[in-house]
Order: sequence, then C-alpha cells, then structure tokens
Amino acid sequence: MVAPAFDYVAADSYDDAVRLLGEGGEDAKLLAGGQSLMPMLNLRLARPELLIDINQADQRPPSAADGLLRLPALTRHRVLGEHDLVRQHCPLLVDAIRHVGNLRVRNRGTIGGSLAHADPTSEIGCCTLVTEARVVVRGPSGERTLGVSELFDTYWTTTLASCEVITDVLIPVARPRQGWSFQEMVRRTSDFAIVAVAALVELDERAEVITAARVALAGVADRVTLADPGLAGTNGDFDAAAAAIAGRLEPATDVHASGEYRRRLARVLVARALREATARAAA
Repeated sequence: MVAPAFDYVAADSYDDAVRLLGEGGEDAKLLAGGQSLMPMLNLRLARPELLIDINQADQRPPSAADGLLRLPALTRHRVLGEHDLVRQHCPLLVDAIRHVGNLRVRNRGTIGGSLAHADPTSEIGCCTLVTEARVVVRGPSGERTLGVSELFDTYWTTTLASCEVITDVLIPVARPRQGWSFQEMVRRTSDFAIVAVAALVELDERAEVITAARVALAGVADRVTLADPGLAGTNGDFDAAAAAIAGRLEPATDVHASGEYRRRLARVLVARALREATARAAA
C-alpha cells in the first residue's frame, strides 16, 4: 500500500520541532525511527498532513551521572543493546532489546519513539516502567520531567500535550544486590508480545531477604502495567505472588490469544521472572 500525501520538514533542534508542531497542530506528526509510523501511514491508519523529521535534532550518546543513566530520545534500539553504559547500569534493558521487532526495526527504532507510541505490548515500555524511569519532555513552556508511570494513558496514547517532545529517558542505575529478569511469549520471532514481564528484585546486604520487588507486564491491559508482588521482607513465595498478580488482571481476548490464556501465561512468566531476578541478585 502507499501512504497518503503529506508535507515533510526536517527540524534541526527540539525547539524547532516544538515550534513546527505548534504550527502544524493536530495534523502534524513527529518522525524519528519511523518503524511504527510508516506502517500506519501505509495502512492509512494515520493521515498526518505534515511529518516533522527530528533525526538531526540530537546526536548525543548515552551518559551516566548522579545515579542516573541518561538515554537521549533518539538513541537507537541497537545502541541500547550494545552500549557499555547501558550494559553496566541497566542490563534488563539490554536483554529486552533483543526481543524488539527484527534487525531492521532495532537499527532504526528509537527509545523516545517507542515510549511516545505507547504500545501496550512494548518491551521498552515494560522495562522503563519497572525501573521507575522518567522522561524529560520539551514543549512551548520549556522542559518538564514526569515518570513513565505517568506517561502512558491508554492504547497508543500518552499524556503528552500535542506540542511536546520527549528529549531524554532517565533510568536509575542498577544498585548492588539488585537482580533483573525479562520474560516474553510470542507466536513467532519478531511478533508483538502476547505477554511480557520485567522484574527487579533487591536483596538485603547481609541476608537473602527481599527488600524490594517490582514487576511490569505488557500485553495484559490497555497500557503496560506495574504490579507489586508483595515480597518485601520475605524470602520469596514466587508462585503465590505470581498467582496474586495474575488474579488481578483482566486481559482482553483478541485474535492472538484469549484473556484467560494471557492470565495463565502471566502467572507462569511472573513466577519465572521473580525467580531469575532473585537468583541474579544473590549471585
């Protein structure tokens, strides 16, 4: 299929992109990696009159300072999977990236674009949610920062204003005795996740007692969702925690899987993720 006609302009800075979004109004869309937008154009699911290319707006590499890993919004998925700072400070994201799309998607797709797309099956959304990441957003009134937990609204919809652009993703660096795990089930390699689970577990410095645990799930609601497994202060009853989380889910049925199958799958993957994350924390 062929995309509908549109005007094209390249922004040389985020401020320029914000200005162009304001001028274009609801008929303007940002183009970064284009791995979600271009298929939507070709299927006529999106019909913007103006595409604003932001690929030249930022050339910064990932950096780390003051306990935060800073990932510029235009960081490609491939870089996330290969960069030493990401491997050191957020190995969960490195592991999850290999599940994102295919090689072409990982070469072109960006972390900011993925979060702005707000896919409820997003591996990146799942990881940034469980790590308590924040996004830096630029708009007509300047910059603001909000948690990823505040970013997602519903299916493919964020809380961003129409003239706002994500410029950075800030992820707290991994702490000592913190373990991680990413689990996903797909029908075929590169398919959208039926269910994906990201888990972080922290252990006490001197004992094998869990001090904190978080789980994020994709594919079970209208957005990626966060769950508290209730394991703090315990040695971990992972099956019970997984059953409790799955029991609170109300996933939809679609052509890929029934809601009941997604719930059962979530129970299995959450238990598996919590076990692996705890084992890594103890290693």
